[in-house]
Amino acid sequence: YGKGGIGKSTTSSNLSVAFSKLGKRVLQIGCDPKHDSTFTLTKQLQPTVIDVLKECDFHAEELRPEDFVVEGYNGVMCVEAGGPPAGTGCGGYVVDQTVKLLKEHHLLEDTDVVIFDVLGDVVCGGFAAPLQHAQRALIVAANDFDSIFAMNRIVAAIHAKSKNYQVRLGGVIANRSAATDQIDRYADHAGLKRLAPIADHDVIRRSRLEESTPFE
Repeated sequence: YGKGGIGKSTTSSNLSVAFSKLGKRVLQIGCDPKHDSTFTLTKQLQPTVIDVLKECDFHAEELRPEDFVVEGYNGVMCVEAGGPPAGTGCGGYVVDQTVKLLKEHHLLEDTDVVIFDVLGDVVCGGFAAPLQHAQRALIVAANDFDSIFAMNRIVAAIHAKSKNYQVRLGGVIANRSAATDQIDRYADHAGLKRLAPIADHDVIRRSRLEESTPFE
């Protein structure tokens, strides 16, 4: 579960749409080399920031927002940070470059909600980079041992980052789980708040096939 398939991107995209329906200006940043975070918002895989930077020989001053920001469903702004090929570089560099670009074009301050969709390997310093720019970290987990084991490592990483950055644990979303007893036991022990339980609804599977968010 911690290596993909738990529903992080589905949850992130659905939250983005929900906030946009409330009239918020939303920016979703995919922080995974697979660059499929915003797929259901834009209906296709988008070029990544790292790809766009390569095309201009890393002269970031030549880029405009439309070169790396795509408007998705209901006005959600979508960015895919991308990443280096496996085993060749640090994911943190890519995230930092993406945030730098967004700040230069005032895109962070011009939005109400920014959602970083981060893969589950946050114990790596590079993949933990988004935690340096976030206020709240939400964990998506299932009610099973492996998922909770991965969550425990992520909780430790967030606590470590919170000593020097403003990020704090926001809580856990129990996904693909009819029961939540093991998550609840862990949450009680760790002082973690359970934000929502989501069972294994078939509409979520079908929404991915239809290239849409469950909300849509």
